[in-house]
Amino acid sequence: QVHVVESGGGLVQPGGSLRLSCAASGSIFSCNAMGWYRQAPGKQREMVATSTSGTSTNYADSVKGRFTISRDNAKNTVYLQMNSLKPEDTAVYYCNAECMNYQKAYQNTWGQGTQVTVSS
Repeated sequence: QVHVVESGGGLVQPGGSLRLSCAASGSIFSCNAMGWYRQAPGKQREMVATSTSGTSTNYADSVKGRFTISRDNAKNTVYLQMNSLKPEDTAVYYCNAECMNYQKAYQNTWGQGTQVTVSS
């Protein structure tokens, strides 16, 4: 069983920065794709940034140039550095991890979410 836990959300003023962290734990051999998604009130969940176990990353157009995703594969951890935050970035941010266990079976797991609020 794989567990995913996010941390680092909070309240920040427009133009400020936050760093989110997400750690996957449990019976993990390796994690392939790890990424961040967000859901604002009344809206569907959307992809923010994803990273594969190699060097491939993908960003939503709305965050390109402001957000940076990075990983520590040894710790099965992914980070999201968010700079120049805007009120429209306000949402619950969810981490998703696709990890392989020692039986070589993949499991896709969502975290519980962390609230990010950008407001003056």
